[in-house]
Amino acid sequence: WGGPKGKKKNGRNRGSKANNPPYLPPEAEDGNIEYKLKLVNPSQYRFEHLVTQMKWRLQEGRGEAVYQIGVEDNGLLVGLAEEEMRASLKTLHRMAEKVGADITVLREREVDYDSDMPRKITEVLVRKVPDNQQFLDLRVAVLGNVDSGKSTLLGVLTQGELDNGRGRARLNLFRHLHEIQSGRTSSISFEILGFNSKGEVVNYSDSRTAEEICESSSKMITFIDLAGHHKYLHTTIFGLTSYCPDCALLLVSANTGIAGTTREHLGLALALKVPFFIVVSKVDLCAKTTVERTVRQLERVLKQPGCHKVPMLVTSEDDAVTAAQQFAQSPNVTPIFTLSSVSGESLDLLKVFLNILPPLTNSKEQEELMQQLTEFQVDEIYTVPEVGTVVGGTLSSGICREGDQLVVGPTDDGCFLELRVCSIQRNRSACRVLRAGQAATLALGDFDRTLLRKGMVMVSPEMNPTICSVFEAEIVLLFHATTFRRGFQVTVHVGNVRQTAVVEKIHAKDKLRTGEKAVVRFRFLKHPEYLKVGAKLLFREGVTKGIGHVTDVQAITAGEAQANMGF
Repeated sequence: WGGPKGKKKNGRNRGSKANNPPYLPPEAEDGNIEYKLKLVNPSQYRFEHLVTQMKWRLQEGRGEAVYQIGVEDNGLLVGLAEEEMRASLKTLHRMAEKVGADITVLREREVDYDSDMPRKITEVLVRKVPDNQQFLDLRVAVLGNVDSGKSTLLGVLTQGELDNGRGRARLNLFRHLHEIQSGRTSSISFEILGFNSKGEVVNYSDSRTAEEICESSSKMITFIDLAGHHKYLHTTIFGLTSYCPDCALLLVSANTGIAGTTREHLGLALALKVPFFIVVSKVDLCAKTTVERTVRQLERVLKQPGCHKVPMLVTSEDDAVTAAQQFAQSPNVTPIFTLSSVSGESLDLLKVFLNILPPLTNSKEQEELMQQLTEFQVDEIYTVPEVGTVVGGTLSSGICREGDQLVVGPTDDGCFLELRVCSIQRNRSACRVLRAGQAATLALGDFDRTLLRKGMVMVSPEMNPTICSVFEAEIVLLFHATTFRRGFQVTVHVGNVRQTAVVEKIHAKDKLRTGEKAVVRFRFLKHPEYLKVGAKLLFREGVTKGIGHVTDVQAITAGEAQANMGF
């Protein structure tokens, strides 16, 4: 319950208990957190006003709001006597019923407010799935070194049964035979964990199907399980740049600490500005002192100048609630969990955190994106019997409905081809309308699969999309063994685009060294791509790495692209 400690009011120090700060930060106009001193027998007019206010907070939190009862608007923790608190919660229940929402008490806290009577503050989660959606959605990318236990943790969370210590839980997640044999993930897989309106876990236990999980859940966490092995780093980068996760879970094994690709994955999350939290796994395998040493090591790394993060160790349910709220409000807060997939120790704290974690983008941003023309990134392509060609990806702007006519491209010769969206599925269940920021699979009927590739976009025909072979980006060279100069070839990642490009020019400089900044002109070697100014960019070649953003795109027509095909 953050906020400055020991603030004085009227010359007296309110709330003398050291672990009980007397203030919360002042209530914000925007956002999904509402402070209420008390809600005792409001008049009809006041009740209608309170209901309208609740609708606004739910809209701000995209379907979730948190009410702090017993707190003044300026954040002063006053607390209520038991009778008043009971009456206030009854009113809150009526308000939630009126808007069709469910409420769950997250926690109660006694405050020391110069009173002989015990006074409490109650924190309540209000959840209502918006009318135009099936469930609230949160995408979490799972990072971590090989053998840190990523697939095992996801197996335990989504299947509802603990691991046997020999990797049984992860077998449900693997897609390829070599993954089952080696126990290592090489592809990107998606796993779902649901929470119902009361905050209870809905997963594959009780032999539920994916469709049943979607139907029973009002909130869905989609885990994007990325490869940990260095050999599959390109797959991990693609997962982070293309699937637009809301946040990332970095898994660190308690007995090995920060090893292998852990630093690299941490660097990727920082470079791409993806907020992340850390889970220290396998605490059943080592002594308490070893776990503490790994946590200290992580705290040291997080506080370094390059990271500027505020580590927050979660050891109780109270910490988990606070961590979820602070993580959403400040991108610098990094919660750290210590748990075991075998004994189940502290697994519930992670579930509490995921249940309460609100969407990290606000409703205003999504509204603005939905006003724009339709743009869908193609990340995966499949052929499904009796359905035809299916593409998976993320709708980055606009709205997409069944039956929409779109164009897809660019093809190798820079063209865009017409197609029709036959049906849409989100998290393996049918969906009529797709909104900006949501991931889904679209069935395209008998559209020729060979004409499609990862990195394409499907857009509204009226968008008249621009394509380019040459573009400029402002970059920072994170690491290079020698000097980075003209003619150097790198693999460029921009969103779902991944292609080899050659450095044509470094403006105002001959060469670059590690840590230097410059504007660089790149040329794609294979075919033109659809890029937008401002898009985040990441490039690598061997040990060379750099990040930046696109500053200029030299648009070309399909005819020019065909003429350039021999370059």
